[in-house]
Amino acid sequence: MFGALQRSVRIQGRRTLTTQPIIPKITERRLNEEGAGGRASNAGLKVAVFGATGFLGKHVCYQLGKNGAYAYIGNRGDEAEHRDIKPMFDLGHLRFCFYSPRDVDSMRNVIADADIVINLISKHYETHQPIQTDKFPFVGMQKNYSFEDVNVGIASQIAELCVEMQVDHLIHLSAAGLDPDHPSEWVRTKYAGEQAVREIYPWATIVRPTQLFGTEDKFLHYFANMAKFFRMIPVPKGGQSLTQPVWVVDVAKAIHRITDDPEKFAGRTLDFFGPSDYSHEELAKFVLDIAELDRPIVKLPDPAFDMMAKFLGNQELVLMNDDVAKIWSQDFLPGMTAEQYKTQEGDDKILTLEDLGITATGIEKEAFSYLHRFREAGHFGRVTGYH
Repeated sequence: MFGALQRSVRIQGRRTLTTQPIIPKITERRLNEEGAGGRASNAGLKVAVFGATGFLGKHVCYQLGKNGAYAYIGNRGDEAEHRDIKPMFDLGHLRFCFYSPRDVDSMRNVIADADIVINLISKHYETHQPIQTDKFPFVGMQKNYSFEDVNVGIASQIAELCVEMQVDHLIHLSAAGLDPDHPSEWVRTKYAGEQAVREIYPWATIVRPTQLFGTEDKFLHYFANMAKFFRMIPVPKGGQSLTQPVWVVDVAKAIHRITDDPEKFAGRTLDFFGPSDYSHEELAKFVLDIAELDRPIVKLPDPAFDMMAKFLGNQELVLMNDDVAKIWSQDFLPGMTAEQYKTQEGDDKILTLEDLGITATGIEKEAFSYLHRFREAGHFGRVTGYH
């Protein structure tokens, strides 16, 4: 009898499935897109991406892949670094190219016949390697790539190659709040790199986000890791310097929408920022609340915070470094208020997420999803019984 009941349930289930109306999925399609849509489609777009394995780069690749683009991914490291990008694209839509920024021909190989080049290369610390010296202690540190090399030299090289190879469009990742007189070398070189790209490739699209947050970020994870492992959260400037973080997924979606109609954004500047600004003290309290940790927030003067940051910058896991400390000691905000962006006039006005049809996501909406793991028992702490 029990077997007969099972068969009856299976039959009823099949009938239910076959009698339901099948509604086709409606997705945004590119003008020249062919195929079933999504990853299985052919968007007719070839994009070369530098910096694809970085925090923002992986999200940009995801957006390109799910809409059927062909991607040429430049990688200068091990195959394992880009392994997680493979599932983002359909078979045959992805080409990995090993390159060295000091080998121009290898960079040409990455660009190849791309319609668009996206430069996302950036790092908040300079990379070093130990070398043997003649004097005691017979070991020194040599820079692999300085801020000047990465933010100015490589950015200029990519722009020059785009001109030489007649690439239709270049999207260059800059940053908000740049100032040639800023105490941070990263900010100064980012400013110089943006100016160099504008001069070499005047029709480049410049993207300037504020502080990025999201899964695997180094921003909110600083507060969480300091609370978890050092049992306190040091903040600079009395914790009162402001930042207006933007969700990394919103920025990735915006860059993808630029690739949908690149002619519209040629030579334009776009500033991306979140809906609200916060002090570092407020963010520290916010993270402590999510992690349910009772830790002191230590408001350090800038010299003391710089010393601590320099120590952390020499550890295997770089939670902070002295250059980021200089950035945090100043307000990291977009160039104008939200109202000023809206009231701009003229064809050269600076665009925002809103102009691309994207509503900026608040930090309160997303942070819990990846910070609750810092609770003493993770997400199991409030669960009883079998789980």
